[in-house]
Amino acid sequence: MHPPLEVVRVSQPRVACDGASDIPGGAALGHPRIYLQIDEHGYVDCGYCDRRFVLIGGAADGVDQGTLPDIHEGSNPDVH
Repeated sequence: MHPPLEVVRVSQPRVACDGASDIPGGAALGHPRIYLQIDEHGYVDCGYCDRRFVLIGGAADGVDQGTLPDIHEGSNPDVH
């Protein structure tokens, strides 16, 4: 477990990540666009760039992100 490289607060549970949407030069510096679904944990991590998407008002909003396990879509953080 490590703190996410970047935390993005979002208003919708379905998000897209290409790793470069905010980088000058665009997609050439990112990764393939993927779509992620935030579940009941209130956040999801991109498996490519470790960007964390936190649902505004969700279970993880306002929580110290460094204390939460990595959750990639389809993974179960309760199974080790």
